[in-house]
Amino acid sequence: MTEGFSAFTSYGGAFVAVYALLVMVFVQSLVAAVAHRAQKSYLPGVVDESLGPESFVFRSHRTFMNSIENVPFMIGLIILAAMTGFDAFWLALLSWIYVGGRLAHMITYYLVATRKNPSLRSYFFILAILAQLVLIVMLGFSWL
Repeated sequence: MTEGFSAFTSYGGAFVAVYALLVMVFVQSLVAAVAHRAQKSYLPGVVDESLGPESFVFRSHRTFMNSIENVPFMIGLIILAAMTGFDAFWLALLSWIYVGGRLAHMITYYLVATRKNPSLRSYFFILAILAQLVLIVMLGFSWL
């Protein structure tokens, strides 16, 4: 029992970031579900293919799906890093940079309806991906 508590105190910053990511994805699922059900012609589990970025239904669905596609990989990296004794400071820092990037990506996707590419949300997406990349490289080098 004390070993688990010791791991939390060492990696608490990163584990709280994982919690924040999970809460964020949960909120995104609720926002997407509410937006979807508010449509005139609602079919459970079906998002109209003709919708584009001008539609909040589209943007909320894509925000949620983008998180489903990307967040589990980062959570896996964080857990792997903690289990292998990766530096707790760097793990927390990179985890929170990732959370910040994902949060900013979510907010801009909700608020900015654009077909422009790259859009403002793209830069936040890139910030999060860079945090992942740095963690991957640093984790790999830590095992050498």
